[in-house]
Amino acid sequence: MVPNVNAVPAAGRRGVYWQSGVCLALLVCAGWLLRRHWPTVEHGALRLAVADQGWLLVAAVAAVGTWASSALAQQGAVTSRLPGGRLVAAQFAASAANHVLPAGLGAGAVNLRFLMRCGLPAGRGASALAVKAAAGAVVRLALIAVLAPACPGLLRTPHVPMAAVLALAVVAVGAVALLRARVWPRCRGVVSAVAADIRALHARPVRAVALWGGSLAFAGLHALVLFAVIRAVELPLSPARVALLYLAASGAAALLPTPGGLGSLDAALALALTASGTPAATAASAVLGYRLLTVWLPLLPGLLVLGLLVRRRAL
Repeated sequence: MVPNVNAVPAAGRRGVYWQSGVCLALLVCAGWLLRRHWPTVEHGALRLAVADQGWLLVAAVAAVGTWASSALAQQGAVTSRLPGGRLVAAQFAASAANHVLPAGLGAGAVNLRFLMRCGLPAGRGASALAVKAAAGAVVRLALIAVLAPACPGLLRTPHVPMAAVLALAVVAVGAVALLRARVWPRCRGVVSAVAADIRALHARPVRAVALWGGSLAFAGLHALVLFAVIRAVELPLSPARVALLYLAASGAAALLPTPGGLGSLDAALALALTASGTPAATAASAVLGYRLLTVWLPLLPGLLVLGLLVRRRAL
């Protein structure tokens, strides 16, 4: 049944409009930056065209593996068994939808619909998505904590004046107080439900291994895609440095609500690579190669799979 758009609360519609407006503004800024630095981007594209084909093949295989690892993590986030083939296809379709709609709305909607088609109530499906997202965030933070000491000086903290630190502290205290007073009472039930689901999953070791293993593989394979592209363009960076740069850049890009990190992740990756001493043209080649394999080449097939799943009522 198609939901009634008029039944959506006005506040929810305003939130969607606001987020869409921010996305549009960020994409316009990304287009302006692309136009301004077009010679560098063009040179990077030409360098990517003559890159090492073997390493590009490794990057392509790793990109395919990201969808399988995402499916494994999603299976680990629910206690019931999901159909494996359709689960992987749903992750492939969700990645395409995520690059069309703002800030993860596409992937969340596709996965939620898939879980509901598999028999989970909407509340349980949303909780499973929250469990998967929380596991992914914990894994990324743990990887950064492990890799940062191995790459000293790579993540340099800029000097911040003491007045700015105090101002940020005051804002943070006010935000925490506001969250406790207004947001926490409404979210307490959701947090309790997610915590209960996490306890239930960890009572089944197979599901816990799938959740954490899939989340670790997802982050690791994305870093491997970037590393393989970097090696293809003959850039001498170690795997640990590339992984740390990817995790830091993707974490920073997550703060900007563009569809699939378009523009924001590209800029963050390019900035991270150039800050580590990479020439601008080589950084552009690496970012272009990474985005081609993880976004642009799979986009049309992913949308076709999405349409096929909808037509077969798997979504």
